Amino acid sequence: MEKEELKKIKAIDTMCHFSYCKPELAKAMFERYEYKVMATTTFKGVVRRLGLKPGEEWKALAGLGKGSVPAMIEEMDEIGVDYVFIETLTHWSWHDHRLMSDVVVETIAEIVEESKGRVIGGAGYNPFRISESLRDVERAVKDYGFKWVWFHPISFGMRPDDRRCYPLYAKCLELGIPVCMQSGHSAEPLPSEAGHPMCADNVAIDFPELKIVLTHTGWPWVQEWISMIWRHPNVYGNIGAYYPKDLDPAIIQFMDGRGQDKVMWATRGFGLSRCKQEFLELPIREQPKVKILRENAVRVFGL
Repeated sequence: MEKEELKKIKAIDTMCHFSYCKPELAKAMFERYEYKVMATTTFKGVVRRLGLKPGEEWKALAGLGKGSVPAMIEEMDEIGVDYVFIETLTHWSWHDHRLMSDVVVETIAEIVEESKGRVIGGAGYNPFRISESLRDVERAVKDYGFKWVWFHPISFGMRPDDRRCYPLYAKCLELGIPVCMQSGHSAEPLPSEAGHPMCADNVAIDFPELKIVLTHTGWPWVQEWISMIWRHPNVYGNIGAYYPKDLDPAIIQFMDGRGQDKVMWATRGFGLSRCKQEFLELPIREQPKVKILRENAVRVFGL
């Protein structure tokens, strides 16, 4: 597909990854047990293709990205991507009993500043440190203009309707920002039960004015993910962490029809050019593509 064709719809990536433009930030994650395992499973093909040696596994994520903020912005301009969303990626190592990433709000704020606003910052949440996390979220929004929170209930071993999660939802509602959370199985060796889409059901009912985005397509519980997005006015989804060509046919059908106003494009740092091209090649009508690539994100995140 020609680049001029790619640029026709100005897209918004509603979930990228800091490693896409700052790969060195991923080093600490690959020191944790879960990512060491993923280097032999999820990222095995990339590790092999790049010829990475022990201790270099973190470069698997670097191999998917552009290596710097200016290089990422250049790619965005070449293929027609106006904004990318990048968050602190706050998640927990069950094996090592500590956070997997040491990236903080200020680190993402520096990326936002370097991008001259082309990166939309997102905060995280640690339900083991509720007060501290809520202060971080408020500072991120009020001081740095962040527009969302990404929460990873799976790694903390909590269903999204656990009482320790509710302070986050109240804070997001107070600040007028959406909460995004992983929905689906865990790529890391972590118990996936909390990632079942229906685990967010009570949250959507208890906080009807809170915008909730279920990320990662809900796979393998795709029909349940679709059900949550379709029947709750305040629940949305994004397709990050899967290449568009590999999406479940039910998701493609949903995006082309009744879900066209509720689903958003995302890459999870798997490659802006590849993910946009593959999405545009899906058997989806033009107007739903425009909504999913751009318009829904503008509306949901108040851009």
